[in-house]
Amino acid sequence: MSGQDSSLPPSTIAELHELASRYPQARSALLPMLHLIQSSVGCVTNEGIELCAQILDISAAEVSGVSTFYTMYKRRPVGDYHVGVCTNTLCAVMGGDLIFDRLKDHLEVGNDETTEDGKISLEHIECNAACDYAPVMMVNWEFFDNQTPESAVDVVDDLRAGKKVCASRGATIATWREAERVLAGFEDGRADEGPAAGEASLAGLRIAKDKGWAAPDFETPRSSVSPPSTDSKTEAVQKADTSRAESETVDEESKK
Repeated sequence: MSGQDSSLPPSTIAELHELASRYPQARSALLPMLHLIQSSVGCVTNEGIELCAQILDISAAEVSGVSTFYTMYKRRPVGDYHVGVCTNTLCAVMGGDLIFDRLKDHLEVGNDETTEDGKISLEHIECNAACDYAPVMMVNWEFFDNQTPESAVDVVDDLRAGKKVCASRGATIATWREAERVLAGFEDGRADEGPAAGEASLAGLRIAKDKGWAAPDFETPRSSVSPPSTDSKTEAVQKADTSRAESETVDEESKK
């Protein structure tokens, strides 16, 4: 391969090098670099894999192994809005399976498929660590809590119609490529847009405030405690040896 990937614009290639320079060990930049490639061309391409390997001085097999291990990386283009429905145990029991089946019928796609207009991709996903909001759906990795089959259909219809859609806890939904650029480490200036926590997350804090509960106030921070000196360690070992010897002596005397 030559020095450039023809499917990636020069600006993206420059940003890939920039990402690699952010880390003491350049290979640590691989995950954000893969997100950046997705933001540019819609998925992780073979050319993108080769370019990452070249920049990071690792093998293409290593890059490919990472890109196929994590499900957030796609090897073929997805829709403008990637919809993931949690079908893990709790969400499934609470209605996740019904939501997924309803969306498959409504969108006329199967798992990991994209609608003909290229707007929506659908995927069943594993636990999103949001069980207190089950059943949960995500759009471009933003949360939609306490969903029903009807509310899920409304979300995808609004997205296809180009309407403004806001996550339950987070910003206005951006396109897949815009979201991938943020995951690559390039801010879009919207980090504080929308609520950061919901009722279920704040319930414990509210109860603690009502009851006057607080974390212990330690007088001496753990980091300021000095480690025991070598002399103290030696003294402690000697005391332990003496105690053990005395105990053994008592045992011997009792046997007589």
